[in-house]
Parts: sequence; structure tokens; C-alpha cells
Amino acid sequence: MNTSKLTDMFSGTMEIREHEPMKLHTTIRIGGPADIFCTPPSIETFCALLSFCIQENIPYVILGGGANLLVGDRGIRGVVISTELLTHYSITAAPPDESAEPHNAIVSAEAGLSIARLAENLAHESWSGFEFSASLPGTVGGAVYMNARCYNHEIADVLTRIHFFNPKTFATCSIERSQHSWEYKKTPFMPGGAYESSIILKAEFLVTQRNESEILKEMEHYTADRIAKGHFDYPSAGSMFKNNRAFGKPTGMILDELNFRGKRIGDAMVSPKHANIFVNAGNASARDMRALIELAQTEALQQFGFSLEPEVVFAGEF
Repeated sequence: MNTSKLTDMFSGTMEIREHEPMKLHTTIRIGGPADIFCTPPSIETFCALLSFCIQENIPYVILGGGANLLVGDRGIRGVVISTELLTHYSITAAPPDESAEPHNAIVSAEAGLSIARLAENLAHESWSGFEFSASLPGTVGGAVYMNARCYNHEIADVLTRIHFFNPKTFATCSIERSQHSWEYKKTPFMPGGAYESSIILKAEFLVTQRNESEILKEMEHYTADRIAKGHFDYPSAGSMFKNNRAFGKPTGMILDELNFRGKRIGDAMVSPKHANIFVNAGNASARDMRALIELAQTEALQQFGFSLEPEVVFAGEF
């Protein structure tokens, strides 16, 4: 791929690296090199780079916090555009609404901000609504894209507006969450949705005042639960498969019944503490991790007739 034009146009405005190992940028620490890795420092530069790639017919991948992502061993062709520098957030008074609770505020956060960091910062300012995301890996953009959910709460519960880049018109647009259906880990920005090709730039959320110590106590409880389940024992992508309520039980329980805890192919391993967390036990390859994922899907289908749907997104060449 000829990168000289891209380098000439953007080298003074952002860092551009060639052959960047993606394992350095994913929470599971797996992934081959990206042809080009860019870190735009602002939403304006981010959109300009997106427009350039589209106009020049250069393939691109948007990278947030690298959670819920498995990159192939051969890496990613084209440009990886990281949101790691898009971390600004602000808090403003919520507009008057007779039906709203008192002491509300609107938080506007850029897509690259760590969702856990946002939750922690808001807690120390006595703003409630993000407790469930304590220690949750990933970014605001990724959480909105996936409708991140845990502990019976999801990002759509507090989400009010999404700002995004439209690759067809090269315009920045926004929609209210209430204008579209947001379901369990399903959003209009995912494949098949009304905005499947659009890129989330920032989002707005409704938060409520609450005692700081109460917020932090609840967050500490969730963090302790994640630790007990082994979320941080090894590099992982988080939960490997979605839960399907039609199955009548969580995916972790299904895989438990198949004796998947501790099962491994090479250094790709199922956590000994939670059967729906697949981890990198050393120097796992994407090939072995994908083989382990497919083994779980095959056995669940053969034994129970359940088709397990990955929550993790596959990217690049395997």
C-alpha cells in the first residue's frame, strides 16, 4: 500500500507508525501488525483522516480500547485509526424537564475515553449512573457501539445522544437514543443497523447526583466481583460469547456443563474461574484462540443445540 500521500498530508498533525503490532493495543494481547497505525489528537483530525481513507479507497479499522477484539496473526491491512487521544469529557446542567429527577446533569464524552476512568471521575464528583462500568475494559465509543451491559445495567440506560461520522456524506451527525431501538448488546451502529457504517465520535449521558461514598462502595463491590471471577488474572477480551436468554442459562454455565474451564489449545485457554472468559495464558496465537472458540461453539451445538454467538469481534487476517 502506498502510504506516502497519507504521510505527507498528516505527518505534522498526528503520530503515524508502520507495521505496528496490534497485540500491544488489544486487552487479550494477541494480534499481528497493522500496515499503518494512526493516533489523531482531535475529532476534527480523526474525521479528516477518515475522509481521506474513504476518498483514496484505503481500508481502515477503528480501534478503541482493544477490548472485545481478536486480531488475526497476520495483522490488519490498511490503516488502523486509534481513538486513544480522544478522551475529553465535560459536565453541564441537564435541560429543564418536569418529568426528570432533580439534580441531573449531561456528560459529554469523546469516544476514546476509558469507560472505567469516566465512571471513576464521575464518582469523585458525586455523579451516579456509571457504577456498573467500574473496572470495565474498553472505551466510551466501544461501550456505545456494543451497548455494554453488566450487573443488570447497560449503557443505553444512561445514553441520551450519539454524535457520529457519516462515511457516505463525510458529515458529522447526531441522533437521540430514543429515536432507535437499543437491545441486549445490539445497537443501530452494529452490522444490520441503521447506522452500521457510521463511526461514533462522542456521546452524551444523563447522570444524577448521589453521595460519593455510596457510589464508590457500589463500584468497589463490582470490581471485587470481577476480580473473583478472574477477569484480571490473564489478558482477555472480556466475555467471549453473548448470553442468550432463550437458552435459559448464562453462557458461562453452558460451558461449565461442557467442562470447559481450564481447557486450552496452545496458550489460548478458558479461564479456570469463569468458563465464558477466554484468556491468553502466555503467548497465545489468534489461530489457537479462534480454534478454541470454534471448539466451544461446536460442542455447545452438538450437546445442547445452542449456537453460541461471539461477543468478541474478529479483525484482520487470520
